[in-house]
Amino acid sequence: MRFLLPEICHNQRGFEALVCLQAQTKDCLFDDIEIDMTTTTWFDADMCAAFGAILYRLGENVNTVKLKNIQPNVEKILSKNGFLSHYAREKIPDQWGTTIPYQRFDVKDDRYFADYIETELMHRSEMPTMSQGLLKRFRESVFEIFSNAVLHSRTEQGIFSCGQFFPKRQRLDFSVVDLGIGIRQNVKENTNLDLASEDAITWATEGRNTTKRGKIPGGLGLKLLCEFIDLNGGRIQIVSDDGYWQREKGKTITAHLSQSFPGTVVSVEINTSDTQSYVLSSELTEANIF
Repeated sequence: MRFLLPEICHNQRGFEALVCLQAQTKDCLFDDIEIDMTTTTWFDADMCAAFGAILYRLGENVNTVKLKNIQPNVEKILSKNGFLSHYAREKIPDQWGTTIPYQRFDVKDDRYFADYIETELMHRSEMPTMSQGLLKRFRESVFEIFSNAVLHSRTEQGIFSCGQFFPKRQRLDFSVVDLGIGIRQNVKENTNLDLASEDAITWATEGRNTTKRGKIPGGLGLKLLCEFIDLNGGRIQIVSDDGYWQREKGKTITAHLSQSFPGTVVSVEINTSDTQSYVLSSELTEANIF
């Protein structure tokens, strides 16, 4: 089987291209799958998390996946972040330190994911200035995305992550992906709400809603991230099943994708040109207000 991959950008169109790849290959078993990247003239590197998850799933179904005709500019960036090292190509040094490496984590690798977040994201010089209290909460919010992927998705194939700093765009993109049951199914099983995929994402991102039981705190870990991104001028995107959700500039839009993603993608884009300093309201005192 041969699949011609278009350019993959960090937007709805990019996710649409990936779910089309998923749809065309989902039933493959013991097959040779050739992904022709002749027309892939651009690939936003953080999208490797979703792309890699799809390819990993194909490999678990005992398929052989080959990436062909990779354009030089695309091959360079996907070699720097380590993605192509999984497909018989050598990793090359990231001289300018712009990549957040592509990695797959087992569901029990919470400690390794926490170290990865700390080293590869929180300590980057491009991150906006935050107080110690907000840094802690921000870190916890990102880690909760991983925790929810483990708890809610029931994935057995791991969790995938990748990111990229784009100096010219002044953006830092970071994605976390699971191959689980998806938000819609999780909401339906735990609340009996039978929602469209995009509506289920909206429901799950509202701070008061949760499918957790007992005394475990709920939420996707995105309430604080959404508040921060609104102030920062960044963007958050979520894809689950055939639902697409985006929050940018304080506004939320949703869409229905033509095909389904086999799990959930949470993608955060931080505006690195932001020169403001951020602090939790609980940390404010008369001394630092005036």
